[in-house]
Amino acid sequence: MHTHFRSDGCRPYQDSAEHDDFPEGSPKFETDMNTALAKAKTASKPVIAVFSAVWCPPCQRMKHDVYPNDAVKAYHDKFVWVYLDTDASANEKWMEKYGVSSIPHIEFLDSSGKSTGNEVGFKTPEAFAKVLDEKIQKAGQGTTSTAATAK
Repeated sequence: MHTHFRSDGCRPYQDSAEHDDFPEGSPKFETDMNTALAKAKTASKPVIAVFSAVWCPPCQRMKHDVYPNDAVKAYHDKFVWVYLDTDASANEKWMEKYGVSSIPHIEFLDSSGKSTGNEVGFKTPEAFAKVLDEKIQKAGQGTTSTAATAK
């Protein structure tokens, strides 16, 4: 059974289109988890798995205002990014595996695919950059920018 989520965590909800229209300045998003995990293993980089949907207003704010923001750009090359449509049946197993019950849901994975935590809900660019900085430090890759001092 395919489960659909609304931004408030309620369900069911309508099917929607694929997400391949990333704004200019966005990280290079994969749209397949297996591809992202293979790239992460090869590059020895952690993964940011973004579970999202076109009908989710906070998800779309993150997509258009946070991921391409200058505060986050310093982290684009530090991670393998994957954008997973919660309405696509191909992503159901990943949603189950990582306990996605509300979106936006951002799952952080090490280069072997093991979860290192998650964030659920909208974050400002500065707050998201701070989370990314903490993840990079824990992964042993050091501070990337001044985001460590962001509020």
